[in-house]
Amino acid sequence: MARQSDSYVCQSCGAAYGKWAGRCEACGEWNTIALEASESAPPGGLGPKPSKGKVIELATLKGGGAVEPRVMTGNLEFDRACGGGLVPGSALLIGGDPGVGKSTLLLQIAAGLGAAGEKVAYISGEEAPEQIRLRARRLLLDDAPVALAAATALRDILATLKAERPDAVIIDSIQTLWSDALPAAPGTVTQVRACTQELIRFAKSSGCILILVGHVTKDGQIAGPRVVEHMVDAVLYFESEQGRSFRLLRAVKNRFGAAHEIGVFEMTGAGLREVANPSELFLSEGGEPVSGAAVFAGVEGTRPVLVEIQALVSPSSLAAPRRAVVGWDSARLSMLLAVLDARCGMDFGRHDVFLNVAGGMRIGDPAADLAAAAALLSSLFDSPLPRDCVVFGEVALSGAVRPVSQADTRLKEAGKLGFSGALAPAGAADQTLRVDRAETLLDLVAWTRARPQSRHRQTG
Repeated sequence: MARQSDSYVCQSCGAAYGKWAGRCEACGEWNTIALEASESAPPGGLGPKPSKGKVIELATLKGGGAVEPRVMTGNLEFDRACGGGLVPGSALLIGGDPGVGKSTLLLQIAAGLGAAGEKVAYISGEEAPEQIRLRARRLLLDDAPVALAAATALRDILATLKAERPDAVIIDSIQTLWSDALPAAPGTVTQVRACTQELIRFAKSSGCILILVGHVTKDGQIAGPRVVEHMVDAVLYFESEQGRSFRLLRAVKNRFGAAHEIGVFEMTGAGLREVANPSELFLSEGGEPVSGAAVFAGVEGTRPVLVEIQALVSPSSLAAPRRAVVGWDSARLSMLLAVLDARCGMDFGRHDVFLNVAGGMRIGDPAADLAAAAALLSSLFDSPLPRDCVVFGEVALSGAVRPVSQADTRLKEAGKLGFSGALAPAGAADQTLRVDRAETLLDLVAWTRARPQSRHRQTG
């Protein structure tokens, strides 16, 4: 007979220990190690012997039938983030902060799938069916053909799914499920891993689309063992900036599409509204040009997005001038300031430097280097940049401006939005835009100095 073996498991990363400790050595978190009991085989090889495995049939790369078409949800932004729709038999994991709108998004997705003729099951472990109906009534989706259930027992859920055979199932959330085959409490690493594995096995064998909702930790990572993210086919994060109405659905892993693809939504009283042109959220309205603002032509996944990078450089009386960054990598800013100082003689050591990506957008594209440098120099010289010009390019430590990927896509998007000029690395060209070349940062300095000073500097 099997005996119980106790182990201490970190509830943040899943690392196992032989005894309790206050701090997890694997992830560095405090007070996350808890006692969990698991079934183990008896020592000495006692008990029944394992059965002999069967031979697996191997196939060639040319084998297999026709590729099944993707299932479209009717929500273009969600389908874009998933790589062009949902793949039958796939498993998706969606995470996000509490209150960001995960349940609202999934209810709209379920209604879209139901309207397309798919049989959808929405199983919630956090809300009663009446609460979901209230949300559906507010979103004007109460007539959508979606089957609801409130359950947390994995055995009951699997029995229901095998009997109903839905085309898509939504589990909200995976941390609330529990299996009676395990003595661990719901939400623990053992339960989350086991329940996810059983649901994915059902999805793969039946061809059902599985969408799981995952809680996130205080660091913004999906709670539970990291192995869960490896088990699913796609991991999407639903993000928002505090105090703003827009939402970003960002794919960080996708076996069936491009990673780092984004879908953009705006939260309204009637639910999430798709934003077909995200640049309208991140670009300021027209008006008199001001110094310290540069429009960056970026690419998120396969989608071009134009955002405004704002900089403020002011004399400092402090021994250690302040550096503040919002929406960009602070280490990248430090490197850029050092290159401007060493290669161009621009002294930022006696100035406070503040950099902000307008609209609450967070960017990690290396092509933002040149736009950030242009905003910094524009503020330092108090020379407004032309409002009809976009800037992009990667800056090397030598001061050279390196070419970036998808330059033609960036330029085409800028021309589509009414921009007439661009400052870009050598090799970037477009027939509809006037493109100025920047081979080094010295070219950027000369290009910025050629602009007239702002009105308040001239009259001051």
